[in-house]
Amino acid sequence: MSRNTEVFVIGGGPAGLSAAHVAAKLGAKTLLVDDSARVGGQLIKQTHRFFGSSNRDAGIRGITIADKLQQDIKDVAARLTVLENTAAVGFYHNKEAGILSQNAYERVTYQAAIVCTGATENSLTFENNDLPGIYGAGGVQTLMNVHGIRPGQKILMVGSGNIGLIVSYQLIQAGVEVVGLVEGMPTIGGYLVHASKIRRLGVPIHTSHTILKALGTDGVEGAVLCRVDEKFQPVPNTEFEIKCDCICLAVGLTPLIDLFQQAQCRMVHVGELGGLVPLHDSSMRTTNPDIFVAGDASGIEEATTAILAGRIAGARAYEAVHGKSAEADAIVAEAREELRTLRSGSTGERIRWGRERVLKEAGEC
Repeated sequence: MSRNTEVFVIGGGPAGLSAAHVAAKLGAKTLLVDDSARVGGQLIKQTHRFFGSSNRDAGIRGITIADKLQQDIKDVAARLTVLENTAAVGFYHNKEAGILSQNAYERVTYQAAIVCTGATENSLTFENNDLPGIYGAGGVQTLMNVHGIRPGQKILMVGSGNIGLIVSYQLIQAGVEVVGLVEGMPTIGGYLVHASKIRRLGVPIHTSHTILKALGTDGVEGAVLCRVDEKFQPVPNTEFEIKCDCICLAVGLTPLIDLFQQAQCRMVHVGELGGLVPLHDSSMRTTNPDIFVAGDASGIEEATTAILAGRIAGARAYEAVHGKSAEADAIVAEAREELRTLRSGSTGERIRWGRERVLKEAGEC
């Protein structure tokens, strides 16, 4: 079985939905595949209000943004095919890719592809880190906000970035006791407004601490914590136990890059963006001229920037098939200006460094 499309989008999160919508709206025959039962990516489990630009969904809950993006793609259904429960499993020669659904393997031929595969959650190395009851923050959000299941009664949160802080607050809203938050750095990693919420609710925040061991045999019964020095090494004789039945790890994300490697895209390691990312230019085009990238696969940021990068990739992928377009140029110019604003200031400094490194490698700086 085979399918033919002009623009092939892999991943139905905020970047992929935005890219597919723009490409189809401009006039390209577009195919979007996602391995989940419902497109929307991480947004369908995010019940908190987003920060960011007042022009781009600031103050709106993630689940509502997902609904808006899903409506956008319905508006271009004449040129856009969406396949859910379908995974892209490989890139091959001659602009061919393979997709696998529950019922069939199919070959896809395309003229331009946009890969928006997102990221995978990081883990930590500590004793008994494979016990039942140890989750990533995304898994906890899926249990609570998609399936309505509490992961436990007493949870220990590891990581104080925005995800760790936000998920801690959501757990408390769901009736789960957050017995503590552990952070290896000497300061909170996320926005202070999020930290203040859980502080006011009495959650202890242990900065300059780490987890040494999960306690239990058939499941989590507690954890051993200790202080760390300026080199993040355990400080002797500072260990203490904390009771919990669940441990949530919110310790960052790593871009998913397998498909880019199969497509022989050049990779570059940029720590500010989460590790290895495909080298790409300001048009989101990789070193394989047929492949574009957007979202966390191009570097870890947040949903608003993923949407804007997806719009750029969708517009430029359309032009790769149909030639230059004034309408596409206008979409790209608007998205770039919004990205510049979103990444400005001290909170965006690290991301700017990472993006500048990528553009320098791509010969644009």
